[in-house]
Amino acid sequence: MRNKLPTFKGRFDPEGTLTWKESMERIFRAMVTNDDQKVRLVVHMLAEEGEYWWTSTKIRIEASGEAITWARFKNEFLKKYFPEDLRNKKEAEFLNLKQGSMSIAEYAAKYEELSRFCPYINAEDAMVSKCVKFENGLKSEIY
Repeated sequence: MRNKLPTFKGRFDPEGTLTWKESMERIFRAMVTNDDQKVRLVVHMLAEEGEYWWTSTKIRIEASGEAITWARFKNEFLKKYFPEDLRNKKEAEFLNLKQGSMSIAEYAAKYEELSRFCPYINAEDAMVSKCVKFENGLKSEIY
């Protein structure tokens, strides 16, 4: 808590939502935490609309008899604050990314920014396809 953990207020901001979730996961990597501790910490960091959303979501999950795990929390959280249609649009933007008038540095930065929306391309066994995707987006006169 000394590190001034980020609060999530529940506003509609898909990229801010991902940034918040990723910052919490970065904290979890630095700490030894189990599933229960992760959920408790992120719930503690919810405020305003985010807290109201979680209160009703938790009641619904508990009523169904399901356990509240970190994976379940993330799934519900992303479903609410970063809906699948937006994820699909970002994935399509990544898959259709071309260098165009961008410099190679700008293209590389945009590539990395959008690649977070295609987790399957970031898997270790997908490194070759990630390189091919990057090269295919470059202007043809570059390679």
